[in-house]
Amino acid sequence: MIFRDRSEAGKVLAARLEAYRNMPNTVVLALPRGGVPVAYEIGRRLGLPVDVFIVRKLGVPGQEELAMGAIASGGVRYINEDVISQLGIPEQTIDAVSRREVREIEARELAYRSHRPPLNVRGKTVILVDDGLATGSTMLAAIAALRQNAPEKITVAVPLAARETCSRVSRVVDEIVCLKMPEPFYAVGQWYVSFPQTTDEEVRDLLSRAA
Repeated sequence: MIFRDRSEAGKVLAARLEAYRNMPNTVVLALPRGGVPVAYEIGRRLGLPVDVFIVRKLGVPGQEELAMGAIASGGVRYINEDVISQLGIPEQTIDAVSRREVREIEARELAYRSHRPPLNVRGKTVILVDDGLATGSTMLAAIAALRQNAPEKITVAVPLAARETCSRVSRVVDEIVCLKMPEPFYAVGQWYVSFPQTTDEEVRDLLSRAA
């Protein structure tokens, strides 16, 4: 095992991100739920604001495991034009799936953030955090969606990742900080001593304390 828990992983990751300490126009965004305890420690130690960036895959109807895009916090939508054109998916189908996932995002944002407004990322440096990357599909969708909000810079920060995934993510961001790339890599949880599912209550508590 590499990390005791997500909190320890966040503390170690924060040390590698020391250059961002108290940096103006910089925010930390976590992919919930597991990324939140990691991001909380980064924000607390570096004096940076922390928020969540919720991403939902837009699954092709009848083939939900196949993503035709993603939608994220703030209603930001990323569409995979290749999948759309290859399958001939009509706009009304995309809109219907998007509306359903927007409702899910809004419900989660209310649960996590209560009535606090989301952090504005336009023109800012964003440190995008998760507890680890296996396939990286959620992180890649998050990056694509986040780009629509016009941040100045995107840095992905994770405690560990599969080597191939880390390489793939590095090609679509400005910077990536990945502490460990253990091999063979089967699952994120295998590299933590304690890896329970992060609850909605924990997310809400950590965001409240960060605010």
